Amino acid sequence: MAEILRAALVIGLLALTPLSLPAQETPGQPDGTIAVTPDARTDAAIRDRIRDILSGLQGYDDVTVSVDAGIVTLGGTVLDGAALDRLDRLVSRVDGVVEIENRVQETTNLGKRLAPVAQRFRERLLQWTAFLPLLGVAIAVGALIVWIGAMLSRLRQPWDRISPNPFIAEILRTAIRLGFWIAAIVVALDILGATALLGTFLGAAGIIGIALGFAVRDTVENFIASVMLSLRQPFRPNDLVEIEGNTGRVLSLTSRATTLLSLDGNHIRIPNATVFKAVITNYTRNPQRRFSFDLGVDAGSDLGAVRELGLRTLQALDFVLPAPEPAVWVDDVGDSDVVIRFTGWVTQQGVEFNKARGEAIRVVKETLEAAGYGLPEPIYRVRLEEVPPAGLPEPHPSPDRAPAPPPPAPDMTPDAAFEKLVEDGKQTGEKNLLSNHAPQE
Repeated sequence: MAEILRAALVIGLLALTPLSLPAQETPGQPDGTIAVTPDARTDAAIRDRIRDILSGLQGYDDVTVSVDAGIVTLGGTVLDGAALDRLDRLVSRVDGVVEIENRVQETTNLGKRLAPVAQRFRERLLQWTAFLPLLGVAIAVGALIVWIGAMLSRLRQPWDRISPNPFIAEILRTAIRLGFWIAAIVVALDILGATALLGTFLGAAGIIGIALGFAVRDTVENFIASVMLSLRQPFRPNDLVEIEGNTGRVLSLTSRATTLLSLDGNHIRIPNATVFKAVITNYTRNPQRRFSFDLGVDAGSDLGAVRELGLRTLQALDFVLPAPEPAVWVDDVGDSDVVIRFTGWVTQQGVEFNKARGEAIRVVKETLEAAGYGLPEPIYRVRLEEVPPAGLPEPHPSPDRAPAPPPPAPDMTPDAAFEKLVEDGKQTGEKNLLSNHAPQE
């Protein structure tokens, strides 16, 4: 029992004993030991040392210092908060300082606040003035490099000789000028000792290039298609082509579009990106072109004789080529006739294709009819609901007419007026990228 009472007494005494906590250090205050006896000479030495330090620093001209028993009292004003924080750190490092009473405030005097700004501007102006000769040398060297690039790009040779067409030659000249511009910037920055800016410049240019690439994607695609078409040359000026269902004579290939003149005389402008991806039918690439047409004869006719007569008729036409030979064959059997297909070849050099085909149809049709072969119309079954009234006069046969004179020989040459439209269309607009001397696809 006595042992329990003693234990309780010890616990109570421990609970009543105050706990000793470590003191927290105040930022900017000295943490050294304090001398037992104050010394006036030491206070004066501390004051003088602090004043000497502050006099050698800018921005502390209005700060006052007093020291008593190692306690430093600071008063006055400074320009900004950074100077105020720096002041505490400086004073706390002086030997013998016990405590710091910092009563310094930031100044509100407008003249004092603007004075350092004016000083910095003056210093920078002096730096730029001293930097001007080096800057002039860098600009002069860069301008010389740009001038050399411009002179090289203006030469006709060798750029015209190594390029397949003037469009590619102009792209090559532009690339040369751009390369010399980049070289001029790099050399100028190297002279100025600012090559680190080059990475920033190239990075920004890359980001801008990517953004512009997405923004003008169709324009870039069209430009690349123009370059490829100018290299491939899938057609020549004045060629008769069909592109995406549009048929006409080629007038020009520019850096943006291909222009056709339709057979109706209309201008058709097709973007080069569409032309590059389209199926192109060039009717002029091979001067020989085949025409074909169908005629129906009576089902009871001698089809072999009809075939031979039609073949001789086609061979007799002066605009039909003997080789490849004309051909005639039975193509289909209809409800009321047998369809015969007639084909022949013409040269497009001096002969209008559509005129030749039309004349061949006329001559073959008239020859078959003159030989007694009927070209029947389609037969339809008609059901009459009413009987016509009696007593109508019977029709009288018309008198025989004299045979018409044979027509004059048709003109198979191309239309001169349309050819003039084609030539006039090639003379207008942008520079034509097509050339009769460039390699053809």
